[in-house]
Amino acid sequence: MTARVLGGPAPAAGAESLAGHRSRLGDLPGRTERSRIIPMLESSGLLGRGGAGFPVGRKWGSVAGRSGGDAVMLANGAEGEPLSHKDRVLMASRPHLVIDGLELAAEAVGARRAVLYVGSEHAQARAALERALDERDASRSQSLPRVPITIAAPPVSYVAGEESAAVHFVNAGDARPTTVPPRPYEKGVGGKPTLVQNVESLAQAALIARYGDDWYREAGRAETPGTALVTVTGGARPGVVEIDLGTTIGELAEWAGVPAAAGSPVLLGGYFGGLVAGMDAWRLPLDPAVLRRSGTAFGAGVVAFMGDETCGVTTTARIMDYMAGSSAAQCGPCVFGLRAIADAAARIATGQARQDDLARLRGWSQSLAGRGACRLPDGTTGLLASSLRVYEADWTSHQHHRRCLVRHGMARASA
Repeated sequence: MTARVLGGPAPAAGAESLAGHRSRLGDLPGRTERSRIIPMLESSGLLGRGGAGFPVGRKWGSVAGRSGGDAVMLANGAEGEPLSHKDRVLMASRPHLVIDGLELAAEAVGARRAVLYVGSEHAQARAALERALDERDASRSQSLPRVPITIAAPPVSYVAGEESAAVHFVNAGDARPTTVPPRPYEKGVGGKPTLVQNVESLAQAALIARYGDDWYREAGRAETPGTALVTVTGGARPGVVEIDLGTTIGELAEWAGVPAAAGSPVLLGGYFGGLVAGMDAWRLPLDPAVLRRSGTAFGAGVVAFMGDETCGVTTTARIMDYMAGSSAAQCGPCVFGLRAIADAAARIATGQARQDDLARLRGWSQSLAGRGACRLPDGTTGLLASSLRVYEADWTSHQHHRRCLVRHGMARASA
């Protein structure tokens, strides 16, 4: 698999020009070939890269079947996950590949309007996309009919990237999730069937349109085919890298400069993900299907090496506070439940634990999921449950002895 999403010039070189993009990849195929894109995507096995991992071809087909030639296409580049940088790197360095995917999807689902939904803090990415649209407008040769494209800039918010929140922002200027059903593919922007697709998914689709589903399946080393962008933190060389799905966490640790003998916990998927303990993590392949069976998830493609110097209790308490502050304040489980979790975790982390704080956290980690209007409680309690398991000795020491194992240089027992 020679062509890749981040193939070509190094992302640090800035946005690839239209001329450079076409010279390297050529134009998208003709209309006849493009008309087969949905079954091609289904055959390829491409999964969405926004976090949920839903099959891309099936999602496009759901909108196309309802469109009647009057759908809306929304490219989701909100990237509110604090640990993820892959989408903004992609948009800033390969804007034309993203727009190729956007226009391809718009044609496939019968959209009359398209929106680039780019987080307001991603200024470099937004500028690159604006220049790319200007380049295309100035070009006489275009591979697809021009669908009207606008750029929307939601505020900094974890939940702004949730697809119903994205639709709500475009409709009403409010980036908060709405109660579903109906879902965006049924009734979205302007009440029309709307395809909300992550920008990396669109870039992958643009390559599959050029090279085919067989080509895409050549990559991948475990069960799920293809490549994926991953944000790596916690090593000597943090950054965004494109991997073959199935690459092990140990191999990624070597790339990032994390000592092979470290064996420290790893956070997978970001704040909506989960922690995996020690050497168990090193052997795991970064494959959505395998990770799901192991009780974790690929999520937003975040791999954060925690390091032995990291206090899991303090780190988890900080994440719980962030997630509680990210609530859309629309339902009790978020407004009261997440805040109660954050407050209890903070007391334990700072040596002010109440007698029942740890027991309450364990109970909440099992009972709160599935009770919110959106999935914020699910992701938050999932990460909490994994932390309570992986850092069990740390939580116990903080709760019962008001002592941090890391600060006191004590050995930690891995789960």
